Amino acid sequence: MFAKEDKKTNEELSNISNIIGRNTLLEGSIESVGNIRVEGKVHGDTKAKAKFVMGSDAIVDGNVVARNAEVAGKVNGNITVSELLILKPSAIIQGDILTNKLVVEPGATFNGGCKMGHLAKDIDIAQPDTHRPQQIAQGA
Repeated sequence: MFAKEDKKTNEELSNISNIIGRNTLLEGSIESVGNIRVEGKVHGDTKAKAKFVMGSDAIVDGNVVARNAEVAGKVNGNITVSELLILKPSAIIQGDILTNKLVVEPGATFNGGCKMGHLAKDIDIAQPDTHRPQQIAQGA
C-alpha cells in the first residue's frame, strides 16, 4: 500500500521542473519540491526534493541538496544527495560530497572530502509563505 503512494509521489515531483537558463544569473537561493535544472549561474544554495541537473557551462556558488543529481558544470560549495550523484566529465566540484551512491565519469574534477553510503534523509523544503517579507506597518 505505501509503496504505491511513494511511487506516485516521486512521479508527481519529477513532473515539476524549474530551469535557470543559459545567460541567466540567479542571485539568491532556490528551493523546489520538483526538479531544478541549471544552465546559467546561481549565486546561492539550491535545494531540490527531486532531481538537480547542471549543464556543462553552469555555475553554482553555494551548496546543493537533492534526492538525485547529475552535475556537468562547476559547483563551489558542498553537495548533499540522498540517493545517486553523477559527476559528468566536465564537472568541477570545489567542496565536500555527501551521498549514498556516487558515479564519477572520467575527466570529472573533485576537490574536497567525500562520504558515501549515508542514510537518505527527507529533504525539507520550506513553504513559499515562509519566504514572504513581513509587511511594514504604515506610520501615522
